[in-house]
Amino acid sequence: MKGLCGHGVGVELHEEPSVFNEGQKNTGLELKPGMVLALEPMVSAGDPYIVQTEQESYATRDGSISAHFEHTVLITERNPEILTNF
Repeated sequence: MKGLCGHGVGVELHEEPSVFNEGQKNTGLELKPGMVLALEPMVSAGDPYIVQTEQESYATRDGSISAHFEHTVLITERNPEILTNF
């Protein structure tokens, strides 16, 4: 979804860096070992644009069905490790 991003995880719940859900390959944030990131993709059956609701959540601009997920990922020397994988 356009405009949403994940974030770093550490002492505080939401920390830098911001991890955008969209972008161009080989641009943006360089992932380094030791980083812990909350990745929060949202997908929809329709329009890729969102609006914030009065309840401070998000909905698709066109009202289509959508799903929002979050996983915490540790970047290691070898492979990323999904910490919330269940």
